[in-house]
Amino acid sequence: MSITAVVGANWGDEGKGKITDVLAAQSRYVVRYQGGSNAGHTIINQFGKFALHLLPSGVFYPEVVNVIGPGVALNVQDFLREREELVSRGVPEPILRVSNRAQIVLPYHKWFDELEEERLGERKFGSTKSGIAPFYADKYVKLGVQVADLYNVPRLKARLESSLEAKSVLLQHLYGKPAIQADELIDGLLEDAERLKPFVCDTSVLFQEALARGERILMEGQLGALRDPDHGIYPYSTSSSTLSGFAPVGAGVPPYAIKKVVAVVKAYSSCVGAGPFVTEISGEEADELRRRGGDAGEYGATTGRSRRMGWFDAVATRYGCIVQGATEAALTNLDVLGYLDEIPVCTAYRTDGETTTHFPVTARLEHAMPVLEKLPGWRSDISGIRKFDELPVNAQHYVLRIEKLIDVPIRWVSVGPKREQIIER
Repeated sequence: MSITAVVGANWGDEGKGKITDVLAAQSRYVVRYQGGSNAGHTIINQFGKFALHLLPSGVFYPEVVNVIGPGVALNVQDFLREREELVSRGVPEPILRVSNRAQIVLPYHKWFDELEEERLGERKFGSTKSGIAPFYADKYVKLGVQVADLYNVPRLKARLESSLEAKSVLLQHLYGKPAIQADELIDGLLEDAERLKPFVCDTSVLFQEALARGERILMEGQLGALRDPDHGIYPYSTSSSTLSGFAPVGAGVPPYAIKKVVAVVKAYSSCVGAGPFVTEISGEEADELRRRGGDAGEYGATTGRSRRMGWFDAVATRYGCIVQGATEAALTNLDVLGYLDEIPVCTAYRTDGETTTHFPVTARLEHAMPVLEKLPGWRSDISGIRKFDELPVNAQHYVLRIEKLIDVPIRWVSVGPKREQIIER
């Protein structure tokens, strides 16, 4: 029995897809347990460059079973579209399983997401407009539609009608739009259901049997700790828990089965979306780091938006590792910093007249200023190095300093976007 969770320690965009892709080679199952297609994981391998939004990152290994757990916001069309794109680009047909208890992102969820961001104007939260917040709102007020409901037409219609009663009032009187009728949606959903049917199963039974056989399971988190609605920068958060502690719930496995939690950490900071970002930089300094970041620069895999850039934030990252319960860390994008003479690192915050190394609540975070320590750069290309002790001394010192600041052992160091560009310590 062995489950490993791969999660983000920051705002998302840490490079979890690559780390999951690497660890998937040692796993039988790779599982998405929360979130939806509102964020992306970028993976580069022998088949090309891919941005996965909903499919688990084990889909490039034909022997891996890739599972959508009951905690996921399932956009059926996105699921089918991603699968078709993989196959059309020469990727072997992946093994895919979808929980019959997963709930469906419905067309009106995306519409309400767009309408509300438009209504909020300057007060908006930076939504990707993927329907995630309206989806989870429906789920928790018991108006959601499960995958299993797609195969029971009377129940499906009744579920839709219950959900649309109040929504039609909002559409007409808050947003000035026409009401929606359940009959307008039924045919499209039944078509989606037929195409989805080969992948649907009881994933609870699937995992019980896998654990009984002692097979390795890899849980893949979406976004990062600071986007968690309880422990993150609320209200600039996502709508599902981004923590490893939610993995047993969102997948349907016993909590004691998770033995390792790998927190993925970027060698600098970046984020997409609104909210406080203490180490943020701007102007040419940010543009240069953004251009060099990753394989094609720092742009959101889902939205294409320019990511906000900043220096490594040890306060936020240590907190993220704590709430994730990290047993080890993976440091990504170290190679990107090779152009700098000096590299700033945030070791503390100044907020409300105090200096602190503890990550504060959002109300205090909005006024925080970074305390920066400058470390010497290495001014060289390290993308071809595969052993830690062969890195330039200053690059080694940078990794070791971060490791000390976050108080979690850094087991992997990524020095490029490709699968093989990783150093295991």
